[in-house]
Amino acid sequence: MMAFLKSDLFLRFLGGFAIGAVGMFLLQPEEPPMLSSTAIAATTPSHGAAL
Repeated sequence: MMAFLKSDLFLRFLGGFAIGAVGMFLLQPEEPPMLSSTAIAATTPSHGAAL
C-alpha cells in the first residue's frame, strides 16, 4: 500500500486533483445564474398582442 501511495501515478493523480479543486474554487461565478428569470410564464393571456 505504501508503494502505491508513493508511486508516480498516484502522486500525479493527487496533484491533478488538488489543482482541479483549487481551479473550481477560484473560477466560481460571483452571482448564481438566474435560470428562473427567463422561464417565468406570462400570467395573463396576450391574445395575439404584439410584444
